[in-house]
Amino acid sequence: MTSPNTSLTLRVLARLLSYPDAQLHAHLHDMRDVLHSERAIGGDRLTELDALIDSLALADKMDSEAAYVELFDRGHATSLHLFEHVHGDSRDRGPAMIDLAQTYEKAGLYLAPDELPDYLPAVLEFVSTQPAKEARAFLAEMAHIFNILFGALQQRQSAYASVLGALLELAGEKAQPVKQAPEESMDASWAEPLAFDGCSSQGQAKPGQPQPIRIVRADRSRSEPKTSAAPGAIL
Repeated sequence: MTSPNTSLTLRVLARLLSYPDAQLHAHLHDMRDVLHSERAIGGDRLTELDALIDSLALADKMDSEAAYVELFDRGHATSLHLFEHVHGDSRDRGPAMIDLAQTYEKAGLYLAPDELPDYLPAVLEFVSTQPAKEARAFLAEMAHIFNILFGALQQRQSAYASVLGALLELAGEKAQPVKQAPEESMDASWAEPLAFDGCSSQGQAKPGQPQPIRIVRADRSRSEPKTSAAPGAIL
């Protein structure tokens, strides 16, 4: 039977989802001990987390850092910024950020200047400060987002999926991965189109194809000079 106390486990999960810097590598052994001693996660999922910790411990540090950036920072489906999955780039995201930051501040938690409140490791740090019942309810509210991330990480055969599976388990929810359509790479989405290549505007065509000509009647009121304007005025 798992322990009702999940505070330290949540902090470990938050750290596992953070950038794998030297400090994280230095504490991997301690993090494994915490997961096993608190017993908040079931045996099968715990084995998966052990495998993730082992892979981080054995990997070249630069390789693990590059893999982390490629996985979490170069695609929307695996973004660790939760509101990106809810609000996208809409105007609703700003107020939601403010509300969440204020929730942290009421609990005595303040973010670093360069950290956004919807960043999952930061969210988990906050949840770890809450009583067990409230923490479980807070996680349950985010279960649909966890399943999106869980599915995206499974599709990429990433060991990080075990962390999202563990969060769903702590929320009292079943891991039900949401299958995602293939995502356009970030490089492709930022690529500029070739000049004049297949413009969709009316009257345009690709180079080498017949260019349609549209003839319209001239508007004499626009072509004739106006004399009533004051000198120097912009017409």
